[in-house]
Amino acid sequence: MKAVAAGRILAPPSKLAGDKAYSYWPVLGWLRRRRIHPVIPPRKEQTAERFRRPLDRRAYRQRNIIERLIGWLKHRRRLATRFEKLATRFGAMIRVAFLEIYFKVVF
Repeated sequence: MKAVAAGRILAPPSKLAGDKAYSYWPVLGWLRRRRIHPVIPPRKEQTAERFRRPLDRRAYRQRNIIERLIGWLKHRRRLATRFEKLATRFGAMIRVAFLEIYFKVVF
């Protein structure tokens, strides 16, 4: 089943990044069945050769950008507690938060 956004069918991602907590066989099997390359490092106790898989370090580092953005948004009390109950107003507050980031970078 493909995701639909605004009347368009979205293609599935080619890669999916996650931290070590997602490095277990049900998740990896689910990704493999959907032909999605996991960008998930193995856990410390996964030392057997069957757990070893190549890790795209560049893609894994890019994951940090999203992690920092989500952390930044969670520090905004209005967004973290979701004061706005309507989705349109909540989306507007997300846009205001992104504008705050933009103006900090530009000015």
